[in-house]
Amino acid sequence: MAAPHEGNENKKPAGRRDHGARVARWEQRVEIPMLLLAGAFLVAYAWPVIDQSLDSDLRSMLRALSWTVWAAFAVDFFIRLYLAEHRAWYALRHWYDVVLIVLPMFRTLRLLRLLALLRMLNRSLAGTLSGKASMYVAGTAALTSVLGAIAVLDVEQHAPGANITEFGDALWWSVVTVTTVGYGDFYPVTFQGRLVAVAMMIMGISLVGTLTAAVASAFVSNIQQQDRKDTEDAKSAQGG
Repeated sequence: MAAPHEGNENKKPAGRRDHGARVARWEQRVEIPMLLLAGAFLVAYAWPVIDQSLDSDLRSMLRALSWTVWAAFAVDFFIRLYLAEHRAWYALRHWYDVVLIVLPMFRTLRLLRLLALLRMLNRSLAGTLSGKASMYVAGTAALTSVLGAIAVLDVEQHAPGANITEFGDALWWSVVTVTTVGYGDFYPVTFQGRLVAVAMMIMGISLVGTLTAAVASAFVSNIQQQDRKDTEDAKSAQGG
């Protein structure tokens, strides 16, 4: 007879085990299309922010593209929610998707879907754990810097007393923030810009921690391999 706790174990929400094969199959099918849509959204959002001289017709087209991508993300999420074995738990674990759909003013955060490109890069990597982590850190830092620059420029460039008014300055500020250097020559003055800065500071600290752990793991792995080699050589010498 099964132990009492086994029945409860089988009733755990899907988020603690798996959301189901149907969700996994759907995500695999739409991964590349959603990445392409995220790229289209990046263009539709960033172009008017960087180039203030765009004519009104082109701005309207880009705005329509932006809302179209938002609708596609919403449809994708509701399909995943329908396919999930435990829908409430799935929605709870994917709260950021709910926020992005319900509050489209946070549309810039949807660009974080571009970070899924790193998963695709990881599939083609055959190196050590430290090599994979280094690729993740480099790719994430680059994407975060660009997206952060666009986001902060969007909210800062027309603010009174702002010193981040051009994309070059925004990108410089973004890079020094993500790398935790923080020269202080450029800084956000709006509440929204400071929220972007806080998010990038947290991301930068996380990236530094990941890189440090990867380097330490590489050192430990090399030492262990050397110890095993020395042990094997010693045994061979004794046997000879």
